Amino acid sequence: QVQVVESGGGLVQVGGSLRLSCAASGRTFSIAIMGWFRQAPGKERELAATVTWTAGITTYADSVKGRFTISKDNDKNTVYLQMNSLRPDDTAVYYCRVLTTWGNVYWGQGTQVTVSS
Repeated sequence: QVQVVESGGGLVQVGGSLRLSCAASGRTFSIAIMGWFRQAPGKERELAATVTWTAGITTYADSVKGRFTISKDNDKNTVYLQMNSLRPDDTAVYYCRVLTTWGNVYWGQGTQVTVSS
């Protein structure tokens, strides 16, 4: 019912910046929360940041707090992740997650972020 597509990943140097985008689309749906998860090689997927769709309340993992900023465009059903001061341990596949008001969860295909030292 809902398609989730990420973009903006790539290769950056340590200390650099990158901006990820995630667009959700479908015939009919309402977003409750959108967020970003990441999974590094050999590690479990972990939450990076989330934002509620109406109140705009944000949540960040301690590891990215102060460096990453999540934002949204409600009219475009799009969420962004501005990543600054990138470190090698930020290297991961970043997945966009959508929680609808009906309690359904949808995932994007993931976009690779590689931070080189």
